[in-house]
Amino acid sequence: MLESGNAKGQLELGFRHLFGNGVPKNAVEAVKWYTRAAEQGDADAQSNLGVMYFQGIGIPKDFVLAYKWSNLAAASGTDSGVALRDLVEKQMTTDQIAEAQRLSAAFVPKPEVKP
Repeated sequence: MLESGNAKGQLELGFRHLFGNGVPKNAVEAVKWYTRAAEQGDADAQSNLGVMYFQGIGIPKDFVLAYKWSNLAAASGTDSGVALRDLVEKQMTTDQIAEAQRLSAAFVPKPEVKP
């Protein structure tokens, strides 16, 4: 079920893997589950994934993708998304910001697959 689209469950699994809560601590697995939820439009997962890209936790640092995900979270009204986007932007070139904004604008959430 979680493989196919329960965004809140995927977000929870990402959190559990990141901190080792009931499952082995594994940042790569956390990124996997945050990504699945973020791709469905979950703002909390988008913000968390932005942090992972910004800090290089479980995935190589990538300011463009950190900005993309935090910008999407910010657009949904999450304060953490706004704060992270503004922090990331200070580390980026004008071209990187333009690319991240293009990626944000092109984002289309994947639908949740119901059984």
